[in-house]
Amino acid sequence: MQHLRFATEATPPAILRLPEVMRLTGLGRSTIYRLLAAGQFPSPVQLSVRAVGWRRSDVDHWTAERPQVSH
Repeated sequence: MQHLRFATEATPPAILRLPEVMRLTGLGRSTIYRLLAAGQFPSPVQLSVRAVGWRRSDVDHWTAERPQVSH
C-alpha cells in the first residue's frame, strides 16, 4: 500500500529565505554576506529579480561541517 503524505505533516522547505538561514545558523545578516563574499558560505539561488534563497541541503551541509565547540 502506498503511503500518502497529508498536509498536516510538516516537511521543511527546500529553499530557505534569509531569516530562516539566520535562525538555523545563528549568524547575522552581515556575517552571512561577509562569509559569502569570502567563499565560506553556500551561494544563494536567484528566486526572482529581487529575491534569493538558500538550498536547505547546502545550509545543512555547511552547518554539519562547522567545528564543534566544547564548553
